[in-house]
Amino acid sequence: MHLTLRQLQIFDAVVQQQSFTRAADALHLTQPAVSMQMRQLEEQIGVPLFDHVGKKIQPTDAGRELHRHTTLIGAKMRDLESAMEEFRGVHRGELDLTVASTANYFMPKLIAAFCACHSRVQVRLQVSNQTHILETLSAANQDLAIMGQPPEDSELVARAFLDNPLMVIASPEHPLAGRRKIPLVELGHQPFITREPGSGTRNAAERHFSRLGVEFHSVMEMSSNEAIKQAVEAGLGLGVMSLHTLELELAIRRLVTLDVESFPIVRQWFVVHRKGKRLSAVAQSFLAFITQQARPLASPKHPQQFPSRHELDQAADLDVADKEHS
Repeated sequence: MHLTLRQLQIFDAVVQQQSFTRAADALHLTQPAVSMQMRQLEEQIGVPLFDHVGKKIQPTDAGRELHRHTTLIGAKMRDLESAMEEFRGVHRGELDLTVASTANYFMPKLIAAFCACHSRVQVRLQVSNQTHILETLSAANQDLAIMGQPPEDSELVARAFLDNPLMVIASPEHPLAGRRKIPLVELGHQPFITREPGSGTRNAAERHFSRLGVEFHSVMEMSSNEAIKQAVEAGLGLGVMSLHTLELELAIRRLVTLDVESFPIVRQWFVVHRKGKRLSAVAQSFLAFITQQARPLASPKHPQQFPSRHELDQAADLDVADKEHS
């Protein structure tokens, strides 16, 4: 059998209206057109579908069985229409994101805010370094990527959406901690703990030092931001890190930022996709969302907004005094 959806829709209308004429009116067709479609349907199925009872048309047993199935098909079609409407309204779908490891400190917050508005969107998140992100974009495997400044590449479309300040960090016990206006040249003699080659943060730090004629000494490479923070806290060297990665450590004074001339290096976060790539409705919606909402939702807290060590010590003393008097 080669039944068409249109034939089944007309059949369903005839059963409901119990008349070819009323079915034709309901469907905005002519009565002969309805009669012809039902005759062809009966020929294709091979059994009568209607009995004429007076002026009414009643389905035969075969017709009732067919109507049971057309009712189910109609319900599925309405579900399909609803699903397609949701796609157009960006209520559901899949979003493939690749983000730089440093961006992973704020991206979950943005993804959560987006998904709160689009609860049926499924996000697949891959975290990598800049070199691998560029390879992924070249292969067109991802919808969007979140990264630092991409290279000048005619095959990529990049849009800045959030500041990315890079700070020099140290252990609170470091000799330079607490000094003001440290000349960059003094850091030329300091050991630095860095990410692996290919890291956007490392590349930016090395370019900054080179541009100002100061040598950058990377004495140890770490595969993650967390490892660098642990090493710097242990006094193994200084680090250059995005302020996005430091909120907790600065708040509890496990690390401090150094007041170095020419710092912070204010970079930008970019949302990137391959030129000519057809973005899904979900990807387009997410692109619009982060360009509008990233700054109020995910801007990093500046070190001056954290309590100083003196303020923390005062708070601790007050807490002890309160306990002694209670």
